[in-house]
Amino acid sequence: MDLEQNVLERIVPSPDVVASIQERADRLKGIVEEYIASHGIEVEARFAGSFSKGTFLSDPDLDLFLMFPDTVSEQEMKLIGLQAGEDILHGIRMFSDHPYTRGNFEGLDVDMVPCFRIDSTAHLKSAVDRTPFHTEFVNSHLDDDGRNQVRLLKRFMKGIGAYGAEQDSRGFSGYLCELLVVRFGSFRGVLEAASHWRDGTVISVKGSGPEIVAPLVVYDPVDPKRNVASAVHLDTLSLLIVAARAYLSEPRMEFFFPNRRSPMTAGALRDTVAVHGGRLVSATFDRPDAIEDNLHSQLWKTQAAFAKKLDDFGFGVIRAVHRMDENRMTVVFEIERDVLPKTFRHEGPPAWVNSDSFMAKWRGSPFGDPFIEDGRWRVVSERQYTVAADMLRNETPMAGVGKELDLETMRVLGHEETLSGIDPLLLTELLDPKMPWEIRVASPPVQKEL
Repeated sequence: MDLEQNVLERIVPSPDVVASIQERADRLKGIVEEYIASHGIEVEARFAGSFSKGTFLSDPDLDLFLMFPDTVSEQEMKLIGLQAGEDILHGIRMFSDHPYTRGNFEGLDVDMVPCFRIDSTAHLKSAVDRTPFHTEFVNSHLDDDGRNQVRLLKRFMKGIGAYGAEQDSRGFSGYLCELLVVRFGSFRGVLEAASHWRDGTVISVKGSGPEIVAPLVVYDPVDPKRNVASAVHLDTLSLLIVAARAYLSEPRMEFFFPNRRSPMTAGALRDTVAVHGGRLVSATFDRPDAIEDNLHSQLWKTQAAFAKKLDDFGFGVIRAVHRMDENRMTVVFEIERDVLPKTFRHEGPPAWVNSDSFMAKWRGSPFGDPFIEDGRWRVVSERQYTVAADMLRNETPMAGVGKELDLETMRVLGHEETLSGIDPLLLTELLDPKMPWEIRVASPPVQKEL
């Protein structure tokens, strides 16, 4: 418990920091209310998100909801709400499931979100109408100690790499962390419970809804038809289960603040590949000008599509990693082999069924006529591709990669090019995977989160 108190001393914002954010938030709300009054709009401005719930760690985004009466059309709600965001924040319009404006106010990142003011989530009119109800529920179920327990859980999730419902993390949202503390009482209570979870775990915070099939189901207490954990991937759930068991067995600061990983040297990377006996292949794309969350989703899709192609054509994927930076999107594979023989054994139908079409196609093949083995016709056939990099270059248009990736910018790198041309840290993560809390390399001192 002393460890967790030490973590709290690092992550709980000071009263001065909270007061500074609150003062700026109040000024922003005042400006918005003046704007609303001057334009004769019947709208309530209300903050939501981690700052309004007192569960933020540092530098919170302010989520300001413009709540329109439900007598207004959805088109008018979005038009007026987005215009208000542009006029006040001078920000940019963001389009996800629901459009909103993102900008900055006195050093604080702000999302200004138009929605409907409704009496019950049974009458939702837009995708974000339930969010103010989330804030009310959390604030009515957490005291100050509970809020600090949420902070511990969030920091733990960040440390192990399981935080965030975005497509790059596929993990636990802030609201989900809050609900788990409400349900299980404390940070340790959540870990005790998580240590027993498995694929298909179902959790009810306050009532259940219809049956939902997912790796983790947490019914939204303000809208039981919704799974708050819908973004949680099976791998992320598994990561939390393993981390919870490990922490309860041996609590360490590295679960909250993992050490930075140092990349292997070029020689060490080459030696590791040699020990494994596999080969490397990679593909890079120029990063498109598109919504970041969409690009993360498309990068996961591209990795899966390439892996399927590599497996289908016999190159045998061992592991894959990917990364997106400001300019480039990269996928790297360790594969069993990157060059295959010219021919392979092709399986035909059982010998006792009508095999006329099979025999007509393959009899007289330059690699030999069909033969029977284990009750089936077999034949030696020529491979379409013998080199993994060639296959990716030619098959990518049919592979089902992310729709916004520009195939004209794609560059496929073979084994040697991958070793010399891809970031050594990404290659280190591929060839020597470690749990974040197991990285023993010393890191610079971690500053207190404000």
